Amino acid sequence: MTESNQESGVTVVIPCRDEAGALPGLLSAIPAGYRVIVVDNASTDSTAAVARSGGATVIPEPTPGYGSAVHTGIRAAHTPIVAVLDGDGSMDPRELPSLVAELTPDVDMVVGRRRPVDARTWPWHARLGNLLVAARLRRRYHLPVHDIAAMRVAHRDRLLALGPLHPRSGYPLALLVAAASAGWHLVERDITYRPRTHGVSKVSGSLRGTLRAAKDFWSVR
Repeated sequence: MTESNQESGVTVVIPCRDEAGALPGLLSAIPAGYRVIVVDNASTDSTAAVARSGGATVIPEPTPGYGSAVHTGIRAAHTPIVAVLDGDGSMDPRELPSLVAELTPDVDMVVGRRRPVDARTWPWHARLGNLLVAARLRRRYHLPVHDIAAMRVAHRDRLLALGPLHPRSGYPLALLVAAASAGWHLVERDITYRPRTHGVSKVSGSLRGTLRAAKDFWSVR
C-alpha cells in the first residue's frame, strides 16, 4: 500500500475469506491516501496477518457471508466515501480514483461493469447468471446497470441509511434493489476484470458455488 501524507477521504473495504495469497499484490496497488479495511470473514489461513503487514486495518467478522463482511467494513469506516472490491485480485484498485471522481453530491453510487481481459476470466455459467440478473434489474427496477456492482464507490452515510442488507452472496443485488427503492442516481463505468491471482473463486470457481450464489440472488425481492 503506497504512502501519502494526504488523506483522500476514501476508505477501501475489502471483504476476505482465505485470501492471504492475493492480498500482498492487491494492497500494494491501493492508491495513495486511501485507507484500507480488510474484513476477515472467518478465514482459516493467514489473511489477517498478511493484511496487517500490508498496512490495512483488520476487522474480524466471524459470521460467514459476503454481505455481513461488507456491512461490518462500512460501519468501521470513518470517511465520507467508501469503496468496496473483492480481495482476490481480480479487480485493479488503481481504477478506483476514476470512479471516485464521478461520485458527486448528485450521484449516490458509482459501480463498475466488469470487462474481462479474456474469455477464460469469466466462466460461462457465472457470466450467464450475471446477464440474467442485470437484465432483471433494468427491467424491473429501471436501473442503468449491466453488472452487479462487484466494485463500487458510494457515500458512506447513504449506504448506512439503507440498513443491513443480504448477509451472503445476495448482497450486491440487494444493494442495487435498495438503491432503486431509495431513488438513488447510479453511474456505471467499465472496469478491468482479470483472473484471480490465487486460489479458486467461492462463487464462479464451480457450478455449485454459482448455483448457491444464484439462489441468494433470486431470494432478493
